[in-house]
This record gives sequence, structure tokens and C-alpha cells, in this order.
Amino acid sequence: MYHVVLPELGEGIEKAMVAFWHCKVGDQVYKDSDLVELVTDKAAFNVACDFDGVIKEVLIAEGQEAKIGQVLAVIE
Repeated sequence: MYHVVLPELGEGIEKAMVAFWHCKVGDQVYKDSDLVELVTDKAAFNVACDFDGVIKEVLIAEGQEAKIGQVLAVIE
């Protein structure tokens, strides 16, 4: 299993809001495909998948905030 975590976003940024999931539980995802769009007070960006797999669980819903290093989703 692979955990999709909120990456380091830059100096002074400690959290981001999940704006949009590009996939849902049960979806097949592929390496380098966008998984989730995140928004901070400075910018919006996408987090891409590091490998092929299936979304098993989404832990942070759209509209919720996550802290750096927090698990956003689980891929198997």
C-alpha cells in the first residue's frame, strides 16, 4: 500500500485545502496522473501519483484542510 501525503509546499506553508479530487475510491490511477488539487494561501497545485494502483481510501475530503505530511489517500 502507498500513502499519498501532503508534500512540503515551501517555506512558511504548513497546510493546504483539498480543492478537488481527480479520482474516487475504486478508480484505477496511473503514474504521473493528477490525483488531487490543493490550494494554499499562496497558490494552487496538483499532486500526481507516483505509481499505478487503485484508490482504496480518501482520508481528506474536498473542502477539508490537511497539514504537511498528513495522509490524503491510500493506494493499493
